Amino acid sequence: MNRKKVDHDRLFKELLETFFAEFMQLFYPDASRAIDLERIKFLKQEIFTDVTAGERREVDILVETRLKDEPGLILIHVEPQAYTQSNFNERMFIYFSRLYEKYRRRILPVALFTYVQIRDEPDRLELSFSFLDVMRFRFYKLELKKLDWRDYIKSDNPVAAALLSKMGFSSDEKVHVKLEFMRMLTRMKLDPARMELLGGFFETYLKLNQKEEEDFFRELEKLDWKEVDSIVQITTSWHKKGKTEGMALGKAEGKAEGKIEQSQEIICKYLTRRFGMESDKVINKVQELNDLEVLDNLLADLFAANSREEAHAILWNALEKSF
Repeated sequence: MNRKKVDHDRLFKELLETFFAEFMQLFYPDASRAIDLERIKFLKQEIFTDVTAGERREVDILVETRLKDEPGLILIHVEPQAYTQSNFNERMFIYFSRLYEKYRRRILPVALFTYVQIRDEPDRLELSFSFLDVMRFRFYKLELKKLDWRDYIKSDNPVAAALLSKMGFSSDEKVHVKLEFMRMLTRMKLDPARMELLGGFFETYLKLNQKEEEDFFRELEKLDWKEVDSIVQITTSWHKKGKTEGMALGKAEGKAEGKIEQSQEIICKYLTRRFGMESDKVINKVQELNDLEVLDNLLADLFAANSREEAHAILWNALEKSF
């Protein structure tokens, strides 16, 4: 089976164009204080031809803005790099040169290294003779894999949440990384579209297998039930969207089966955590429901339940309507 190729450029472009100010504030606070991040304009993608190398080069993200205390426009060029390249610093300089040639403005270059290897990337290009320093070109660099994910979990910055999936963590920490990501989302209370953007980005780069999903729900049970409520609501909304999109693509059957099982598991975990309903009878009854829409509606109704008795009545009402 051919695996669908991940469009890294598109994913990072969408994330950074949606949360550009938050990106700058998180990683470059000094620059963000000087730049007017309320007046930013994304320019169309610049394409340059490298005659020597015989390649077309594309500038990924180009922002037009200004400094707060100085006249005139400036440019910010952000270049996500998904693979290692020995002369990447030269490429950054070529982009800088071409952009300056066209716009004649001050340019702030930023390199965002997103690959999984840990390297020590240069952040400059220098050309000199023994008798003259001709040029010193520098740029901001951010090597995601070198960042410790734990340093960012207390942040309410949406970029920090999404990029947890690309930071440095071991395979044994994947469950905890996802758990903290979900907790960050509940604190931020973003609109559904932005929430889905962050969720889609995160899960592209950090996927849990079946055992890890089970471990995730076990860890979820240790949280306060109100926090669990919020996390379950978010995941349920993603399930609904996934079902709709899957049907539109004519691929719903296989996906729906997995989502039904996941919804059943979420409801059982929720009933156990919130209302102490953990008997085999209750679990078996939930597993009798095999319609994803019914399961989603059941979970939404259970959110409004204030007592064990009320939750019990809601569950049995759903069962009666289904048979």
